[in-house]
Amino acid sequence: MNSAHALLENMLLIRRTEEAIARRYPEQRMRCPVHLSIGQEAAAAGIGLALERQDQAVSTHRAHAHYLAKGGDLDAMIAELYGKASGCCGGRGGSMHLSDPQAGFLASTAIVGNSIPIGVGMALAQQQQGSRQISCVFLGDGATEEGVFFESANFAVVRKLPVLFACENNLYSVYSPLSKRQPAGRSLAGFAEAIGLRAITVDGNDAEAVYAAACEAIVTIRNGAGPCFIEMPTYRWLEHCGAFDDDHLNYRPEGELQVWKERDPIPRQIERAGVSREWLAACEARVVARVDTAFAKAEAAPFPDADSAQDDIYATPLGERA
Repeated sequence: MNSAHALLENMLLIRRTEEAIARRYPEQRMRCPVHLSIGQEAAAAGIGLALERQDQAVSTHRAHAHYLAKGGDLDAMIAELYGKASGCCGGRGGSMHLSDPQAGFLASTAIVGNSIPIGVGMALAQQQQGSRQISCVFLGDGATEEGVFFESANFAVVRKLPVLFACENNLYSVYSPLSKRQPAGRSLAGFAEAIGLRAITVDGNDAEAVYAAACEAIVTIRNGAGPCFIEMPTYRWLEHCGAFDDDHLNYRPEGELQVWKERDPIPRQIERAGVSREWLAACEARVVARVDTAFAKAEAAPFPDADSAQDDIYATPLGERA
């Protein structure tokens, strides 16, 4: 499968998975908060395809797309949302705490900015081990306002660490637009450059452009040039936390959501990929079958045993390890 087709299939998988979550969420069988990224699929798909499987990634509370784009196990992710023992974190983490080390997706966390130093620490370990791996830190525009971003980015620049900061700028932190949080005219990429990062801005709704920019950045990172920051302006269609539309709350300017829906990244990629109707129908069928199977498995799976509630809370003492 060529890159254009792979990008399209990955975006369709993310979109159909999250649409299914949104449809089923009112059933009250997923008892965790969900942060959906419908409308933002191109950014995740482009970065995910550019990374190699052994590269390591961390993410935020809005992590489904990053997990899937990095190759995370769909069945395990859906089971995690249902709190089942077969979930990727044993049913203990829910939507905001996903992990699939085999796919190189180490963790997502609920606290804004919390995963940034973890990803930078991973890059330090990679550098010390002489590995060709890189670390990818997915973050949002709101995380650039956290002190830990400055500290981590500065450390990464000083040590020339192999880390890619992949910033999805969806213009809002919950209900607050950038205009209420940062000075007018500020560019997040310019902001990053001021810290010493090499920085790129690319259309976050253009999967091909994101993929090309990420590939170029990753080559330089692997060659020892140090960290890079990619800003990807994009837009979430649904509410900050939850499965529903919230445009009636009027925190977005009238018509803004519709403008961004007209920039839907999936039709753009269908056109770019030049796929036939037959290929697209077969792809949709594959994706929907995968999603349906994941939900069926999750609903049929058992919950964790109550006796295991305190398992994995503490690391095993060194002296007790086999």
